[in-house]
Amino acid sequence: MPELLQELEQRGLNWGIVTNKPGWLTEPLLEDLRLLDRAACVVSGDTLDERKPHPAPLLHACELTGTTAAHCLYVGDAQRDIEAGKNAGMPTVVALFGYFTEDDAPLSWNADHAIETPLGLLDWLDS
Repeated sequence: MPELLQELEQRGLNWGIVTNKPGWLTEPLLEDLRLLDRAACVVSGDTLDERKPHPAPLLHACELTGTTAAHCLYVGDAQRDIEAGKNAGMPTVVALFGYFTEDDAPLSWNADHAIETPLGLLDWLDS
């Protein structure tokens, strides 16, 4: 992941975080990882009244970064992530290296693309 984020930043591409975790968990973790100040936005599960798969958190992230959903890409490792991206009108990518249970079937979630490693995102962006 560090290589991916560094390359995105070198390309001048913003990246942000939209999570259903509450801010009191999200922010200290991102601070410890030294990512809080690098992210263009951080939207936690308690930032708004709605949470993923509702599109509001993703659309709020767009507002914070001054962009539109059509110019964003949402990468997630849960079905609600892909649903939220679709609901917001964003292209979606399922991260196959995420946290899955035996009942998950990420390739059936209708994401626009799937990646097996973080750097796989760069390959897809470059294609």
